[in-house]
Amino acid sequence: MSASGTSGVGDDFARQHNVNRLGAFVTKAVTLRRRQGNPQPRTVETPAGMLNSIGLQNPGVERVIADMAPVWAGWETPVIVNVAGETAGEFGALAAALDGVPGVAALELNISCPNVNNVLDIGQSVLAAGRATRAAARATELPIIAKLTPAAQEPAQIARACVDEGAAVICAINTVPGMAIDAEARRPVLTRGMGGLSGPAIKPIALRVVYEMARAVSVPIIGCGGIRSGLDAVEFLMAGATAVQVGTASFANPHALLDVIDELEAWLEAHDVSDVRDIIGCAQQFETDVPAPLLEPVEQHAAG
Repeated sequence: MSASGTSGVGDDFARQHNVNRLGAFVTKAVTLRRRQGNPQPRTVETPAGMLNSIGLQNPGVERVIADMAPVWAGWETPVIVNVAGETAGEFGALAAALDGVPGVAALELNISCPNVNNVLDIGQSVLAAGRATRAAARATELPIIAKLTPAAQEPAQIARACVDEGAAVICAINTVPGMAIDAEARRPVLTRGMGGLSGPAIKPIALRVVYEMARAVSVPIIGCGGIRSGLDAVEFLMAGATAVQVGTASFANPHALLDVIDELEAWLEAHDVSDVRDIIGCAQQFETDVPAPLLEPVEQHAAG
């Protein structure tokens, strides 16, 4: 899948690539009303990825439905609309607006974006995340995917709350809150100060969260964060993901989404894996709790 926010609403991607090769296309975030987004500068390159603070720029849900839903309806690949709200009521209203729209296959709840007020707060609260999920699930027959933040202290609890309130799938993870400083200007590079870190730097974090999520809930997990090769995808599948999203890699390599598919297929063939489901969660069978090293009693050590 594409990762939300990295391939727009799909029109540009479909003009340059065969969109029907994807497992699904995930749109950039859509809100109830038009948003201009945050002031420039909005992005900054980091040693192993990038920081962004776009601010959910989009034309609003009504315009997206009018302009893009007829296009999506002509694709073989299902389209998942990422929706973002600042309250549970907004998530419910977005779900209601998109319910039954031809071309829309599922909704991804963006309760984890660090670039606007209140959204990240929802994703860090068990109660708020559950309320947002419940509001969306009750307003639509579409499958609900909850996209979670690694900033939560107990992401597994957030995941369980979302599943209990109607989420059919969990997506992990969104970007990691971060910052860059301009030493010459003596101020943050991004106008808003904080942004979302993505790219290879967050892959180990994303793998850990996916691994924990797969143990915490019984619904499918979508792995996202730092995937830029077929081998990266294999690692996420082994951690417990049943699908993966590719995002920031597309900025450096416009063919990244399709390259990952080709490389994944090549890896499976080279390792005599006839069904990709055979490797999903296989790393879960190994015990990861490492016992603490044995230490001599303080008194004995001191006496020695």
